[in-house]
Amino acid sequence: MAGMGEFHRTLQKAELHVHLEGSVEPATLLELDSRLSKEDVERGYHLDTFTEFIEAYKFALARLREPEHFAIATRRLLERMAAENVRYAEINLSVGVMLFRRQDVEKIFEAVAQQARAQSAVEVRWIFDAVRQWGPADGRRVAELAAKWIPEGVVGFGIGGIEEMGPVEGFAEVFAWAKSRGLHVTPHAGETAGPESVWAAIRAGAERIGHGVRAAEDPSLLEFLCERDIPLEICISSNIATGAVASLEQHPVRRIFDAGVPITLNTDDPALFSTTLAREYELAEQVFGFSHDELAQIAENGFRYAFR
Repeated sequence: MAGMGEFHRTLQKAELHVHLEGSVEPATLLELDSRLSKEDVERGYHLDTFTEFIEAYKFALARLREPEHFAIATRRLLERMAAENVRYAEINLSVGVMLFRRQDVEKIFEAVAQQARAQSAVEVRWIFDAVRQWGPADGRRVAELAAKWIPEGVVGFGIGGIEEMGPVEGFAEVFAWAKSRGLHVTPHAGETAGPESVWAAIRAGAERIGHGVRAAEDPSLLEFLCERDIPLEICISSNIATGAVASLEQHPVRRIFDAGVPITLNTDDPALFSTTLAREYELAEQVFGFSHDELAQIAENGFRYAFR
């Protein structure tokens, strides 16, 4: 049998929750901004709380100024994915932030899409993210751009940001509009806010839930997710790094899986959390006792619940 780590690396996997902007490794940041030192990056990427995570994410965003910068980030991410047998990826783009920064979204998307087309190891689709605390009007602008580029591989619309500052209920009309245009909807919910946030996301039209770990606090919600076959995009390392879950041992991934809820494993922001998708699978085995058969089932879920 393959040794520890080798199984997780060679297993065919799909990644459904990864943010391009959070995938930029320190070496790539230094490549993009010659004014930075290694110490600058270490300080910029230091995080212990969700608030510090937001600041670290902004630190990475500030170095992605030109379409070529986004292209380099995409190329590096896809190279790492190919090396660990990730065969399919839905990559989140922070389009809401691009609009706020008055960046040329069309040129940026053309640059990243070209990088995806230039390689054949990873089948790539795109999810456009809005910033929830900026409200549904900004979200609608992001959704309209997502709909425009469906022919170029955009499959979904989501909302991220500070969960408590942007209740998902306010986005119900935007979600309905996006779905009417052929987009899928996957908001972040139940990450730092409780199970009521997941319930609200479902009522608003969510097809998958980004994170959703707080659903473990509500047995009736777990039962509902199981019955309705609504998957949770679980990001173990992310939840620990941001403080969404108090410790690795307390992460509810095993409880959620055992309740029959469909889950996928994901990296979220792999550079910020010093992880890879293979590492997330390895953690699931080492810490939570997932068998290779169970991990193969979770890997298959990544393809089953993809929006392609």
